[in-house]
Amino acid sequence: MNKDKYYTGIDWMRFLAALLVIANHTSPLATFSETGNFILTRIAARIAVPFFLMTSGFFGLSRYHYDNSPLTGFLKKTGLIYIIANLLYLPVNIYSGYFSQPNLLPNLIKDLVFDGTLYHLWYLPASMIGMVIAWSLIERLDYGKRLAVTAVLYLIGLFGDSYYGIAEKIPIVKGFYGLLFDLTDYTRNGIFLAPVFMLLGGLIADKKHRVSLMQAWTGFIISFALMFTEAMCLHKNGMQRHDSMYVFLLPCIYFLFSAVLNVKGKPIAGLRTASLLIYIIHPMMIIVVRAAAKLLHLQNLLIENSLFHYITVCLLSLVFSFLTAALWEHFGKKPKHRIETDRAYIEIDLAHLSHNAAVLKAAMPPKCELMAVVKTESYGHGAYTITTHLEKNGVKSFAVATIDEGIKLRKYGIRGEILILGYTDVHRAKELRKYNLTQTLIDCTYAKQLNRQAVPVKTHIKIDSGMHRLGFADNDPKSVQSVFNMKYLKVDGIFTHLCCCDSMRPEDVAFTKEQIRRFYKLIDSLTESGIPIPKLHIQSSYGLLNYPGLKCDYVRVGISLYGTTSKPEEQTVLRLDLRPVLALKAKVILIRDVPKGEYVGYDRAFSAKRDSRIAILPIGYGDGFPGNLSCGNACVRVREYIVPIIGRICMDHLAIDITDADGVTVGDTATLIDNRGNSLLSAPEVAKHSGSISNELLSRMGARLPVVVKNG
Repeated sequence: MNKDKYYTGIDWMRFLAALLVIANHTSPLATFSETGNFILTRIAARIAVPFFLMTSGFFGLSRYHYDNSPLTGFLKKTGLIYIIANLLYLPVNIYSGYFSQPNLLPNLIKDLVFDGTLYHLWYLPASMIGMVIAWSLIERLDYGKRLAVTAVLYLIGLFGDSYYGIAEKIPIVKGFYGLLFDLTDYTRNGIFLAPVFMLLGGLIADKKHRVSLMQAWTGFIISFALMFTEAMCLHKNGMQRHDSMYVFLLPCIYFLFSAVLNVKGKPIAGLRTASLLIYIIHPMMIIVVRAAAKLLHLQNLLIENSLFHYITVCLLSLVFSFLTAALWEHFGKKPKHRIETDRAYIEIDLAHLSHNAAVLKAAMPPKCELMAVVKTESYGHGAYTITTHLEKNGVKSFAVATIDEGIKLRKYGIRGEILILGYTDVHRAKELRKYNLTQTLIDCTYAKQLNRQAVPVKTHIKIDSGMHRLGFADNDPKSVQSVFNMKYLKVDGIFTHLCCCDSMRPEDVAFTKEQIRRFYKLIDSLTESGIPIPKLHIQSSYGLLNYPGLKCDYVRVGISLYGTTSKPEEQTVLRLDLRPVLALKAKVILIRDVPKGEYVGYDRAFSAKRDSRIAILPIGYGDGFPGNLSCGNACVRVREYIVPIIGRICMDHLAIDITDADGVTVGDTATLIDNRGNSLLSAPEVAKHSGSISNELLSRMGARLPVVVKNG
């Protein structure tokens, strides 16, 4: 993840947390003050593991994801570390007689799953279990519900931990925890402790409910003071069975994490790896220090002086961990290869997308909602990148063409309304309900067939007001009325499509106005019949740009959301400041000198009229770049030069003439479609030269071209 390297505050805090874990296991102040040691190890140090968990959630947990690969990757990596750690401490467990205990197998299973085979290793299985629980919740529930579930789990853990003194006074509750402790010795584990902190980390990663730096530090100080008071009161009254879980630990970690999130900069080499190694290796260093003290007769200094003991263990752990991290950085890690930009790619400017959404919303009538049309991979822009960014920025409604596009959005984590504009086989009604999709009713017969499936489905009714493609006839209100009486169909909207609203020719304007009149005449007829009118939508991009006065509940925004028009130099009633989102780019992979009279490409379509220099770009009609832009019908920009495409565009390659473009070298980036304003390479201009429109040109791309988000 790109954000990893910027949050150096998190790395430094994880390093400090690792030192706090050592403190928890060495009691640095025990020699000097029992109370002071309790404050350090049982209060301050309790922020360490939750911070680790929240960090895992921040970097690995988001409701927005292509698939389950982040989860499986986390489980594989953490599981491997856990196996190595268990093997590392195997001699210690053998020496301590661990494998001689009665009921070895059930105890071994319990320790491996919950408690760890050595006292500190419980964190690793806890993080895996916590991640699985949190991941499952974000896929199935909205924020409030999943937070409630994890809060209940934490509450159960709380009364088996710091508040056990209350639980044990209630016989039935004590019996419940007795059974629980037969399964796992503590409630500070992956079921009760980990999920809520991982969920909070994932929530902050999705940029929800973040607080300012001042609010974060103020909240942390107040929360820590309250946690301190809570812990001291519980300790004084002997409530704690264990002391890992406090009520105010939750806000304390949330605000602390929010504060360190603001500390950004260059990554510190090896710091993150060293923090993990410190956590894993420090018990071994405790053993080493104790053995050395005994051999050197330095027990008074290295063991009985708790502070010196802590410092020595820390130093040994630091030296080992940073040396190991340095070796790993040097020998273990292979350089990452940015495969997404080594050939050809789509570059998306999300700042332009946010700008366009805001401009379009401002142009809409009051109380009208933007419905983002994201069919065909968001017009070739990449559905995942576009939809997740829009939803994070407040867009709550989306439109797709097919049920499978809608299901894909749900699997990406999109929670807003998703309207399927096209046909769905009625036998997939259960999928419509499962994924909470809204189906367009394309005529009365289709509505009856869908209703016969006896599956509750949310629907919008399409009205044919003159386009004669899909929809109920606008002059047949009784058929529309009949849908409202169908048991399993819930009508949430009625809409039509204006087929020539992009044209300002008088005859097209007249036809569009007639479509609008027919639609509202039908709505008036339904109202007179006592039908409750659901949400209405009639405008697409050009419907808004040319007929902004229409008052509806949605505007279905497609091509304009992506900052372009269908054709170049189109005149519209509204002239909005829309900015192109997409650029199409490819790398120069080869440069050739072609003597005068030689040919380039299929059919010898290009003949050099002079000694020429050509460059090969690894992009072709297989990537959606139209083949009819061959032979000089289009240009590209490389460096500051605009150069022609020569010869025939192949499935995977094309050639450009760089004879007059000084300094172009292999590895340079060429732009085929530009997202600069008024560019000769804008999508409408390129589409015009291919005999098409931007909508078609852009939608053809994205099948194999990776989508890269523009930095800066």
